[in-house]
Amino acid sequence: MQTAIPYMQFRGGSSKGVYFLASDLPEDEALRNKVLLAVMGGGDARQIDGLGGAHPLTSKIGIICPSQREGIDVDYLFVQAVVGEDRVDTTPNCGNILAGVGPFAIESGLVKAREGETRVQIYMVNSGNRCELQVMTSQGEISYQGNARIDGVPGSASPVICNYMNLAGSACGALLPTGNILDIVDGISVTCIDNGMPVVLLRAEDFDITGYESSDELNANTVLKEKLESIRIQLGPMMNLGEVTDKVVPKMSFIAAAKEGGHICTRTFIPHVCHTAVGVLGAVSVATACVMPGSVAEGIAVIPEGNPKNISVEHPSGEFSVNLEIAGSSESPEVIKAGLLRTARLISKGETYIPSSIWNGNK
Repeated sequence: MQTAIPYMQFRGGSSKGVYFLASDLPEDEALRNKVLLAVMGGGDARQIDGLGGAHPLTSKIGIICPSQREGIDVDYLFVQAVVGEDRVDTTPNCGNILAGVGPFAIESGLVKAREGETRVQIYMVNSGNRCELQVMTSQGEISYQGNARIDGVPGSASPVICNYMNLAGSACGALLPTGNILDIVDGISVTCIDNGMPVVLLRAEDFDITGYESSDELNANTVLKEKLESIRIQLGPMMNLGEVTDKVVPKMSFIAAAKEGGHICTRTFIPHVCHTAVGVLGAVSVATACVMPGSVAEGIAVIPEGNPKNISVEHPSGEFSVNLEIAGSSESPEVIKAGLLRTARLISKGETYIPSSIWNGNK
């Protein structure tokens, strides 16, 4: 009556997701997506009949397989189960769920743990980019306990260092998808950027908000959200993303001057719900826009001296530091590497069950 599917559930960064080996899922994409929806709880906004957490940050999926690419250990496909809708989206990437891919690969036996630290080379299928994860390991096992802390997550854990390379144009095909550092839509100046995640930066003051409101306050502002969605829909084709009504990208990020000692303050919609923190790759794109002359962040962001530049991105529950290694001139900077600190923890593993009428386990 039911089909059992092996899985693991990790907290990756400030998100939570269900992780699978690709070999444990159907090969046909359409059937695979039906299976994943059944696992998460389908189109029910509560996801009461599945493993989903009824929120975009806790309704995420990672699919991993051994890689056939030279110098790469595993391939990683990110899938967003869209809460309240009977569909998934594989357009974006997710750096938080990525933080759990290294531990999953080691727990699954795809990568052998080394003493002290294990480096896992990952190919991100959604964007075609590469990331190296540094996972702390000891005596053949992952060291989950440690002193690293990230805002948006209680307690501390062992650090997972994420080193991203060549992120520009991950989904849009270009760092500046519209070809401009500044565009005007509905009378509002915006900067569209894709350095790992398609993001639209907007000045909070242009919408008569401070940019320091709580997530709940912004989520309750229906007039603001309507204005934001109008701009997002128009920018979809301009960013080479096509019709984005049913897509979770681009993310929309309000910016304001930092208040807590950081370099920029953000309130990000993903895309219709205000993030209680900030996405990993979204933070990279915001930080990248900050160092680019002429963006909407000019005059708002504080740019630190030196290279690499450690950009502190403030968000509703704290801050997120992005370490940018920059080449080129100050007039035309090029971000060649982004380093980030995340943590991850294995929450559960075993078998999840779906009705065999959806899939009986045959490939």
